[in-house]
Amino acid sequence: MAHHAIVSREEWVSARKELLEEEKSFSKARDALAAKRRELPWTRVDKTYEFETEQGPKSLGDLFDGRTQLIVQHFMFGPDWEEGCPSCSFWGDNFDRTVPHLAARDVAFVAVSRAPLKSLLGYRDRLGWSFPWVSSLGNDFNFDFDVSFETERDPNQPVYYNYKDTMFPASEAPGVSVFYKDSAGEIYHTYSVYARGLEDLNGTYRLLDTTPKGRDEDALSYPMEWVRRRDQY
Repeated sequence: MAHHAIVSREEWVSARKELLEEEKSFSKARDALAAKRRELPWTRVDKTYEFETEQGPKSLGDLFDGRTQLIVQHFMFGPDWEEGCPSCSFWGDNFDRTVPHLAARDVAFVAVSRAPLKSLLGYRDRLGWSFPWVSSLGNDFNFDFDVSFETERDPNQPVYYNYKDTMFPASEAPGVSVFYKDSAGEIYHTYSVYARGLEDLNGTYRLLDTTPKGRDEDALSYPMEWVRRRDQY
């Protein structure tokens, strides 16, 4: 950790006020960016998807659960995987208790993975989560939203992820997609975010960013090397 000057309380307050002005500017810029995000054009979802859920088969429209907005976590858990991705589990921990708050603002939340429903629910129970989790095994949902790739593809060939052709080491990738359903039942895809764009949705990172050491990842072989499933620390 870098050396830090030790100063008087008055000097500290002066420096803190300077940073506060930058933080206020950043907050205003973030608000402006959020407004632009809401102004993006939409695309209608014409394809029919059927998901396996705890209540039986459901369509994409059913996942709205009576609300007009839906947030989907694309959770990396392949059909033949024994457990879910550690980093997606890190985000799952952050999302779990937000579901009632989202519902109060006309937003449904669901995680979607290609693993069989039995595997998803067993893993959810293991980690103590309660958010809805459904299986897209047997439909193209994950492929259509660019978070699943053919398992038999040439590993030296790029895949389309985060709006570009890129190399990716796994058959599943993380992301979040947002949908809107109008009064006629038409569904629209309004937003998707992938890769580092997901960091803004992780409260743990925001807390770490306030500490003297920050995320403390510089000495690691890759930034998220430290992340474990919550029952493996």
